[in-house]
Amino acid sequence: MLLSEVVATSAAVGATRSRKDKTAALAALLRAAGPAEVEPATAWLAGEPRQGRIGTGWRTLSGLATDPAPDPSLTVAEVDKTLDALAGTSGPGSTARRRELLIELFAAATADEQSFLHRLLTGELRQGALEGVMLEAIAAAADVPATAVRRAFMLAGRLPQTARAALTGGVAALESARLEIGRPVRPMLASPGASLDAALAGLGPEVSVEFKLDGARIQVHRDGDEVRVWTRTLREITDGVPEIVEHVRALPCRSVVLDGETLALDDDGRPRPFQDTMSRFGSDLGAPGELLSPFFFDVLHLDGTDLLDAPLAHRLDALAGLLGGPGAAPLRMPGALRPTAAEAAAVLDDALAAGHEGVMVKSLDAPYAAGRRGKSWQKVKPVHTLDLVVLGAEWGYGRRTGSLSNIHLGARDPDGGEPIMVGKTFKGMSDELLAWQTATFPGLAREERGNAVLLRPELVVEIALDGAQRSPRYPGGVALRFARVLRYRPDKTPAEADTIGTVRALLRD
Repeated sequence: MLLSEVVATSAAVGATRSRKDKTAALAALLRAAGPAEVEPATAWLAGEPRQGRIGTGWRTLSGLATDPAPDPSLTVAEVDKTLDALAGTSGPGSTARRRELLIELFAAATADEQSFLHRLLTGELRQGALEGVMLEAIAAAADVPATAVRRAFMLAGRLPQTARAALTGGVAALESARLEIGRPVRPMLASPGASLDAALAGLGPEVSVEFKLDGARIQVHRDGDEVRVWTRTLREITDGVPEIVEHVRALPCRSVVLDGETLALDDDGRPRPFQDTMSRFGSDLGAPGELLSPFFFDVLHLDGTDLLDAPLAHRLDALAGLLGGPGAAPLRMPGALRPTAAEAAAVLDDALAAGHEGVMVKSLDAPYAAGRRGKSWQKVKPVHTLDLVVLGAEWGYGRRTGSLSNIHLGARDPDGGEPIMVGKTFKGMSDELLAWQTATFPGLAREERGNAVLLRPELVVEIALDGAQRSPRYPGGVALRFARVLRYRPDKTPAEADTIGTVRALLRD
């Protein structure tokens, strides 16, 4: 298979909004791939090299000066072999060797292939082949049930391996996947709940209502005295969290797989700023920092018994036997089983009063399933909104090519200075809004800087966000968390926008 075929599929996927068309294009490519080509092709179409991070970024690639090849000739196997070589190059002389490999690769690539490789290696390959779409495409390409693909992916943890199993071994290969202690499981995720009342009404009385912490997701595996810890993205952090390791090593069991969250608490038991927790998950995992407190809310395996397919009620019974009931300290996530509406509201009030985000409402009948599947888990938390000034926008990628998309957001300086930048967002924008921005912003432009169009501070936009965090990236020392556009506010002037003080008030001190 030629690289150009993968590039053409990537372009086709990025050019359509139709999930059905994306899935069909991806499935066609995977069907045409040979057994050794499935893994790299799947990884690339999902937006990353099969090898993961290979130490090649913008700085390395910006210095390459190679004319494109006139015709496509690179094969998937050749490119994957070069990426293997790049990933395995280290030590004295590695910089020069990497450069040689990249020059050779890019010299053999056409202009479109060079663009694709550049975006692939810098993490900018935004083509719309998200995880869920890829799983559907794998199922369609292999003609196997999507449920079998999703389950195998949950247990294997990697899309390329799941694709190869499906396309070379079918249902039998997918069903042979098993939970293995020491290999992390893809986490089950929650969908947003409109409100506590709505979540309770939708799921009925057989629910668990638990605290939703502003922490970091962790998965912990224990086999005898060996304990290992992973993040939500399945990055291992065992060496950086010895306190969590010791907590789990002390439990009265021989083997266990636990799902939970961890965060740094102050002396009063209230959560410290989110960055204090995340600082322990940085690249230097041995760096000192605030002690982390784990709170576990699920158990996927206990002393030789896999519990993934058991209903949550059964898993929580097993968790209670290991850690104690929902109110047990210090390792059990606070919450209540089968609460009345008043009792559920009290759990939410308690969570907010303790400085946490809100609550999780979970169906006690649900098995454990990776990703967001339906509404079995719902997160309910207050929504913050801010009126901010639009300072600029960036030209989009993929489906948004030709549109001014990622907007720069500023808070009002109460002292009358220029608005103070506090973040960017491309989320929440309809096609109509993108078209309006693209037509309107050039008339407000004051300069162009690279891929960005900087604007006169005249527009106000209403933003929903999950909170704020300290950040040295922006001049105000604060950044928005998970910001998304709700609507523009033509009824407001920049003088009526929220101030930097209002944004800073969302920090959790």
